[in-house]
Amino acid sequence: MFDGYETYALILTAGVTFQQLLPLESRPAIPFYAGLTIAVTLLGWGFGGIAGGILADYIGRKRTLIYSILAYSLVTGCTALAWSWPSFVVLRFVVGLALGAEWGTGASIVAEMWPAEHRGKGAGLMQCGLGIGFFCASGVWFFISAVGPSAWRWMYIIGVLPALATWWIRRGLIESDRWTESDRRRREVAAAQNRGEHLDEASRQLARFTLVDLFANPGTRRLTIIALLMSTTTTLGWWGISSWVPAYVSSVAAIEGLPGARWASLAGMCYNIGAICGYIGLGFCADAWGRKPVTITWFALALLLTPVLFLWTHDLSLLLLVCGINGVFSLGQYTWCPTWLPEVYPTRIRATAVSFCFNAPRFIAFLGPLVAGTLITYFGGYGRAAVIVSMIYILGLAAAPFFPETRGKMLPD
Repeated sequence: MFDGYETYALILTAGVTFQQLLPLESRPAIPFYAGLTIAVTLLGWGFGGIAGGILADYIGRKRTLIYSILAYSLVTGCTALAWSWPSFVVLRFVVGLALGAEWGTGASIVAEMWPAEHRGKGAGLMQCGLGIGFFCASGVWFFISAVGPSAWRWMYIIGVLPALATWWIRRGLIESDRWTESDRRRREVAAAQNRGEHLDEASRQLARFTLVDLFANPGTRRLTIIALLMSTTTTLGWWGISSWVPAYVSSVAAIEGLPGARWASLAGMCYNIGAICGYIGLGFCADAWGRKPVTITWFALALLLTPVLFLWTHDLSLLLLVCGINGVFSLGQYTWCPTWLPEVYPTRIRATAVSFCFNAPRFIAFLGPLVAGTLITYFGGYGRAAVIVSMIYILGLAAAPFFPETRGKMLPD
């Protein structure tokens, strides 16, 4: 939930923020600066996600989770003190680093602690926290956006609150037994290696650096490539299309003489209510019917609903409804990642693998905000640009059939 708030706060407040932080002569280029800031945040998220996954495999799931939440909460609060665009961007990059470290750790914890028959439900409930955070950000912005030019600073001050959760996590969350056992074996192997003892293949795997181990085995390497294609589909689909939803609805409202900021907030809330339903729905459906058919269905409906939202719906009230339905499948599809990815990798590299597959596409996705304005201009508006970019879902539809079905199976050790 907290990372959802931090992420969506930037999207909602970018326009107002840069009205204050940019010099007068640079304000006509606000869309460019907003896109660049989101891109830098995504880059931080990518680097932090991969580093956080590696840390979670070496120092533990619990400690990594605490450090990441504490870091992004405190730095988000510092963002409220930004005095210029460069200072704001640097702080957002650091926030991105910490945000990235959290997700893969949480996904590994859920997979290792929930029973096999309910693992999808657990992943869906975990992932819906992102949508709840998005919804909270939209709701908070709906009420404080009218405060004045400095309303955006209050959004980031509120972002400090997640730091309080680290106290509960420290006291209430137990470390994964699977990781504890894997860490014990890793330490034994390291000691044997230091003594110069001969290591069998299983021991050599434990001794390898986790990111190297991810690509050392041909079978694991093949799984990772397929997972990257699917994750790229989901990530580019959201950052390259669905993140335009508030701005698109705002532009439609402005044409009708209505307050764009308010309608953007309403669109964000409707979209994220749908996303919450999609997160939970995909997890429950994946437990009932399997990871593969349900993920393919979500990809297909995200593709089909893009023109419905951006081209064929013009009434504002109906547009809000379509935003919600689109959110079920375009943003809700993220649940396949914490549901399916942890089930194909062994414990020794699980957090590294899950985090790498989830975050590596951000090194491509960060270009989306940079070229979004160019795409919208080139294709003559949001509608055509969104439909063209939505073709990325075809990549996911092509890759998903080759990923192994894991419903109801025990996690690999």
